Amino acid sequence: MKKTQPDTLDFVPQKDIVYNKLLPYADRLDAESNDILSKIKGNLGRAVQLREIWPGVLFWTRKLSTYMRLYGRKFSKEDHVLFIKLLYELVTIPKLEISMMQGLARLLINLLKKRELLSREDLELPWRPLYELYDRILFSKTEHLGLNWFPNSVESVLKTLVKSCRPYFSEAATQEMLDEWRPLLCPFDVTMQRAISYFELFLPTTLPPELHHRGFKLWFDELVSLWVSVQNLPSWEVHLVNLFARLANDNIGYIDWDPYIPKIFTRILRSLNLPVGTSQMIVPRYVTNAYDISHVVLWVSALLGGPSKQAQAQLSGLFNSITSFFHPSNHGRWLMKLMKLLQRLPASVVRRLHRERYKKPTWLTPIPDSHKLTEEDITDFVESMMQPVLLAMFSKTGSLDAAQALQNLALMRPELVIPPVLEKTYPALETLTEPHQLTATLSCMIGVARSLVSGGQRFPEGPTHMLPLLMRALPGVDPNDFSKCMITFQFIATFVTLVPLVDCSSALHERTDLTEVERELCSASAEFEDFVLQFMDRCFALIDSSTLEQTREETETEKMTHLESLVELGLSSTFSTILTQCSLDIFKVALEKVFNFATTNIFETRVAGRMVADMCVCTTLLQCNKSNYEEVLNEEELDKEFLWNLQLLSEVSRVDGDKILPYRSELFQILQLTLHLKCKQGYTLACNLLHHILRSTALIYPTEYCSVPGGFHQPTGDYLPIKDWGRPGDLWNLEIQWHVPSVEEISFAFYLLDLILQPELQRLKRFAEGEQDMSRDDVLKSLTIVQHCLLGAGGLMPPLKGEVHSMVNLDETTLYTGMKYDESRENYRDAICSVMRQLLQYILEHSEDDTKSLFSIIKIISDLLHFKGSHKHEFDSRWKSFNLVKKSMENRLHGRKQHIRALLIDRVMLQHELRKLTVEGCQYRSIHQQLMRDLLRLSTSTYSQVRSKAQNVLFTALGTYNFCCRDLIPHVLEFLNPDNSTVTQQQFKGALYCLLGNHSGVCLANLHDWECIALTWPAIVRSGLSSAMSLEKPSIVRLFDDLADKIHRQYETIGIDFSVSSCCDLAKQIMITGNPLPEELVPSEEEVAEGLKRQEFDNKMHVNNNILHFCRKYKQLIGDLLDSLSNGNLPWKFEHIAIGFLSLLLRDDNQLPPAAVLFFVKSLNHESLYVRKVAISAVAGIMKQIKRPHKKVPVSPLELCNGTVAGDRKDNQWLQYNSSTLPRTQKDWDQCVFCKTFIFRSSSQWEQIIFDHFSDPVFINQFIEFLSLEDRKGKDKFSPRRFCLFKGLFRNFSDDFLPLFRPHMERLVADSHESKQRCVAEIISGLIRGSKHWSFSKVESLWELLCPLLRTALSNITVETYADWGTCIATACESRDPRKLHWLFEMLMESPVNGEGGSFVDACRLYVLQGGLAQQEWRVPELLHRLLQYLEPKLTQVYKNVRERIGSVLTYIFMIDVNLPYTQPTTSPRISDFTERILLQLKPLNEGDEEIQNHVIEENEVGVQDERTQAIKLLKTVLKWLIASAGRSFSTAVSEQLQLLPLLFKIAPVENDDSYDELKRDAKTCLSLMSQGLLYTEQIPMVLSVLQEIAGSSSWHARYTVLTYLQIMVFYNLFTFMSDQKAVNDVRALVIKLLEDEQLEVREMAATTLSGFLQCNFLSMDAPMQAHFEALCKTRLPKKRKRDLGSIVDTIPSADLVRRHAGVLGLSACILSSPYDVPTWMPQLLMDLSAHLNDTQPIEMTVKKTLSNFRRTHHDNWQQHKQQFTDDQLLVLTDLLVSPCYYA
Repeated sequence: MKKTQPDTLDFVPQKDIVYNKLLPYADRLDAESNDILSKIKGNLGRAVQLREIWPGVLFWTRKLSTYMRLYGRKFSKEDHVLFIKLLYELVTIPKLEISMMQGLARLLINLLKKRELLSREDLELPWRPLYELYDRILFSKTEHLGLNWFPNSVESVLKTLVKSCRPYFSEAATQEMLDEWRPLLCPFDVTMQRAISYFELFLPTTLPPELHHRGFKLWFDELVSLWVSVQNLPSWEVHLVNLFARLANDNIGYIDWDPYIPKIFTRILRSLNLPVGTSQMIVPRYVTNAYDISHVVLWVSALLGGPSKQAQAQLSGLFNSITSFFHPSNHGRWLMKLMKLLQRLPASVVRRLHRERYKKPTWLTPIPDSHKLTEEDITDFVESMMQPVLLAMFSKTGSLDAAQALQNLALMRPELVIPPVLEKTYPALETLTEPHQLTATLSCMIGVARSLVSGGQRFPEGPTHMLPLLMRALPGVDPNDFSKCMITFQFIATFVTLVPLVDCSSALHERTDLTEVERELCSASAEFEDFVLQFMDRCFALIDSSTLEQTREETETEKMTHLESLVELGLSSTFSTILTQCSLDIFKVALEKVFNFATTNIFETRVAGRMVADMCVCTTLLQCNKSNYEEVLNEEELDKEFLWNLQLLSEVSRVDGDKILPYRSELFQILQLTLHLKCKQGYTLACNLLHHILRSTALIYPTEYCSVPGGFHQPTGDYLPIKDWGRPGDLWNLEIQWHVPSVEEISFAFYLLDLILQPELQRLKRFAEGEQDMSRDDVLKSLTIVQHCLLGAGGLMPPLKGEVHSMVNLDETTLYTGMKYDESRENYRDAICSVMRQLLQYILEHSEDDTKSLFSIIKIISDLLHFKGSHKHEFDSRWKSFNLVKKSMENRLHGRKQHIRALLIDRVMLQHELRKLTVEGCQYRSIHQQLMRDLLRLSTSTYSQVRSKAQNVLFTALGTYNFCCRDLIPHVLEFLNPDNSTVTQQQFKGALYCLLGNHSGVCLANLHDWECIALTWPAIVRSGLSSAMSLEKPSIVRLFDDLADKIHRQYETIGIDFSVSSCCDLAKQIMITGNPLPEELVPSEEEVAEGLKRQEFDNKMHVNNNILHFCRKYKQLIGDLLDSLSNGNLPWKFEHIAIGFLSLLLRDDNQLPPAAVLFFVKSLNHESLYVRKVAISAVAGIMKQIKRPHKKVPVSPLELCNGTVAGDRKDNQWLQYNSSTLPRTQKDWDQCVFCKTFIFRSSSQWEQIIFDHFSDPVFINQFIEFLSLEDRKGKDKFSPRRFCLFKGLFRNFSDDFLPLFRPHMERLVADSHESKQRCVAEIISGLIRGSKHWSFSKVESLWELLCPLLRTALSNITVETYADWGTCIATACESRDPRKLHWLFEMLMESPVNGEGGSFVDACRLYVLQGGLAQQEWRVPELLHRLLQYLEPKLTQVYKNVRERIGSVLTYIFMIDVNLPYTQPTTSPRISDFTERILLQLKPLNEGDEEIQNHVIEENEVGVQDERTQAIKLLKTVLKWLIASAGRSFSTAVSEQLQLLPLLFKIAPVENDDSYDELKRDAKTCLSLMSQGLLYTEQIPMVLSVLQEIAGSSSWHARYTVLTYLQIMVFYNLFTFMSDQKAVNDVRALVIKLLEDEQLEVREMAATTLSGFLQCNFLSMDAPMQAHFEALCKTRLPKKRKRDLGSIVDTIPSADLVRRHAGVLGLSACILSSPYDVPTWMPQLLMDLSAHLNDTQPIEMTVKKTLSNFRRTHHDNWQQHKQQFTDDQLLVLTDLLVSPCYYA
């Protein structure tokens, strides 16, 4: 096949689907695609120019996406660019309905998918329209008020769209984006998250190198230094990392990452959240904000290579430090992340290698040679990954991740990867006791199969392992262990697909040019025949065992169990693979064996029978089946032998059509005899036979799937099959053998139909007309025959005919699928159709309970509508399995479709089926309409099973034909009409199910169309009055619930305004450029003007595409719903449904009609809680709708200052709070720069309704009464919906209603009930926010009222309500100018902690104040200073709750004190000054050495307490502050905290005991959190010096805690430490020093720490260290003196003993540091240890513990570990490890 494009196209296609060229009718496709494409171009252009978005544009864009599915991107470059530009314009139309936007966006993504096809020169897209679209939808101002309903998928679609457009943004875009979003970068605010996520999504990173200065260089330094300086993982850090990963991957070699590499790896390691050390306290935000593994992997794989090789060293360090976590005995939440890392990293590196070495160069920047991966780089990478991968093979999460990792690693370095896997596989195949080992290793072998078999120069001995593996895998075919059986089948099938089973041993004598390995392979291949025969024996045994001693015959289980069907599938596919792959000689032997087996055994037909039949794939069995038919014709039960032969025959007939033709007369006789058997099983088998015969003669399909074209039948002299092991198929020379039906075969098929189908149809017709009686069994038999004829020959019958009645001509795409329909023959589809409709009427009238026949009829109708030779669900499952096989055997490294031949053939076949199944824009003919009505009748019939089957067919049909939904809806709604009294309950339920739809298809109740919704919604509500509706039946109630729920879930705002503005020029261009040229005429000027006019006015068209029409429908729908609501008899359920529907209809572009507003306002006082809730939301939305626009005056801050640096500057001083310039009079207020005024204009009717109700005292009383009820006791919270309602009320009507609310507020504030307090909190926060634009006098009087209220409220605060008040004040202050709220802040600041009302009220006041200040962020430095001054003397609080609150407030006070790059310091309080003052007060604690006790002070104690007690109380508060700030602030103030460390070490307890007092527990928590903190490089020496100082302290608790602190600190900052050699040496010296501590516990802890450091490769076991320990071990102990009995035992150990113990502990730490393997130095150390087994305690104890631990961790793989020891060493060890016998 030529690679060139045939001359039939007049253009060079961008990239079409190659598989189309391999179809048997490929020569006709070019003309077909040209025809479709020109129609698409013409009609799409025309539709846009006539401004007809719906249905024109939508219909033709859908056609375009189908075109791409069938032909790929088969259009010229200019067309490609025009399509993209046009769609881009359409997607960004501002008022476009969301669902249309999504559809167009998906198509646009598809057009942009292959970015190598269009370079930046060809296409440039603007970024701003996209940003506006994204911002409008994702940060919608109106969505939370219920004015817009967006689908859930919209976010991901938009993100993908931006990703696809990113490469084409202009070069100026980066600067524009930075200008746009820089102002949002405020780290104390949520906008930071928003800005960084915009950066991550929009910033282009693929600019060519010469434009880098206009690309990433503009922002790289700034963002990287921001990332480096943030310590506490805020939520936006993840987005930054994703951006860096993308940047690194797109610009490998153009950015120097080396200075950041240790930081990068440290943060990656921290992000895995691994458990370390003794205390497991993880800050929760570390878990929620952890990095996304897929981006981490991208980043790491982009850092590898390059001249410095630093990244690989760090990566090896990373894997060394986490390897032990992969061991199967470890398990936890973190495991999934580790496995993901393991699986993704090799894949990512393979992708990079492919890009560097094998990919065709495109316009994207190539990687410079200096940074490409060298061979050495690859080897290092594979070696660093091998150990964790081998451990992960047996992981608890399954072996799949490891198998995928191995598959990719083996592509790069088979010689390093495959041998260790083989070493694990061979023993696993031998073992009988551990089946999970077998499944794990086999699935990993399947992954590396292709690399193993193809050998290559890296791993030439690979193929020699194949036969031994296959032979040893055979015992896995085991009837008793299902999973083992399946994995074995998969294993055998995989290997056999890759290798032709040909015996080449003769080639040894004939050829002399073979290499050593090839000779070995040739002689081994003689075993293939053996293998096939043994495999067959195993399979026969499997079949024998599954007959289950004939028990099935009695139990009548028709079906196989699920497991059996899977085994059957595995068996048949493996066996057929083996047969296609073996040579003729082997095939003949196998055939004979199957034939003997099948003819000598008779199995029961159901289970084993199917399995055997699957094994017979040959035609020699047709002779044995022709005796004694006449007498069996009428027997009820047939004998087994007869059924068995019939089943074999029916399965054997699944062969190629031309093989059947010679036997056609015998087959026909058999069919005539067997089709009318009485026994159901008999005639079903006969029908199968008929179906298979018809199928094999009438369909197009490939006839062989062998792995080399042309089979293996040449002599070995010229062709050596072993050369083809694992060879990929050659796409250009596939040489597929197709079966295309010949004239003879088609005429045979029609002959069968004429003689078999025709009489059945006539008989059924006579029965339906009442002329002839038939028993039910006979009807069913006839229907079965009809159905199987249709299934077999569906491909030969042309589609149904009939006239079209549709309003718009949208043409139908018909694809050629290799069938020329023969018009001269009778169209059986029409014939079957008419008979079925008659029969259906007859059965429904006379015998509706004949459900089996009805089932059969439903199946036939479904096939009449859709079946053209293959079924959709079969196609889907084949597509899935094709993708699975492709994944498990693909070669990602070389790419370019290097799949094996069988897969490629399969893909071509799938392409053929896809063409058969594509139904696009089917015309809705009258015959379809009649069939749909029949289906609707069946869907509302008496029996539930009939209903549900018919409904499924109906839903499929609804999705296929245009406009059929509108046609059908009135018929469905007829059943719900309350005036229709004949409806039964079954019909009512059936109709409801039809409206509900199934989970995937259309939902009739929620179509995206005003016409339909205006009919269905009122009908659903009105059906509550129907006589068939009963709320007693739970099934009906559940249906209504589901319906309402589904509509609420799926409803998206439907567009009213479809105006198109700017795309017309593009559309015109599409119509006149490029080949193929459209035939449609460019619309004339008049038509265009007409379209414009139609967009504005009502024009008498069938499809009303105008705003007025939709507005009318919208108002009509609301009117209908309100009408039905006013009916007094409507049950409450339907009232709720109707109100729910109404609430969905609020929009932001059209106001709600006044009647609906009136209804909602009245509903605020409805007696039902549900209705009140909906009404509150709705009224809040209405308030937004009638809000007046405000004038805005721009202020230029830059005039006030010069130069820009972030931080407190001149230009933002005017925004800050300053008590001397607060606006206290009208004049000041006007001078302040708020630039906002409020003018009240004459009111509209909407405002009048609301005004009338809210100025009525009775209404208000009732309203407040309802609001202050409790809903769910203890569950209620501050409700944002009610807040929105009040905010809207006071914003729109200023203080008109305040006098009415005032008495209520005063009453509620004084009442301490929780619901009353909550109600008043909601009103107050709404009031404060709503007063934003009031005049000064109004505001002033408002605060005169509010201040006393709030004072009262805060003094009445209770446990239940303090959270609500906090929310109230925080909500009120959110995004507000602090100068406007100065009354509030001054009131809160009066005296928060004054002890009035007890500790609780103090804590609450602080909480409320904190809520207000936190919202203000950097604008209130003055208040923060005042608060700090006020609080400092009060830090020695007695009460725990006040202490905790103060701690939290301090966090917020110091939050603003951050050190970010490029910023000036802020004017807010400083941590360093504060710490200095505190340390002075804590002095007394540092001086004494005695234990610090917790002093509990009596309340009434008078007099000044001593300094020490004061200090302890102060310390408690400080601890609370440290704990609170660990999770909240951005950077940890390390230097300040270090000064407190010595104190904490002194207090923290050593044991894990929770009974300690608060002080000690807090100290411990604090240490744990501080040790996990991220350190900057310059902070490490400071920390270490503090730790060294404490290690010299006199308290052993402190020394002990130093070690635990050190463990966590080093692991969480691993690479930062390792990049600083001095730090490593210091840590090492510290640990070794503490090994010789006089306190036993400290020594043991030091040993544990040392072994941890060794295990994560932070320290290495080198000769000097080993020598040091061995020297210590040899310390002589003093001789024991005989003591006098009375003398006191000396308890202090001698220094010698300590040193000797230290040596032993050092050795033991080394041994325990490698729990899962035996390094070379270990045996010697074990021998050294054993010498000390009889030393004095505590040495003896240590040695025993070490040995028992060694035994425990190495016991699993002792067989392998043994090899490391010499025989003498083993003897000693066995003595040590076996416990001594007591009876010796």
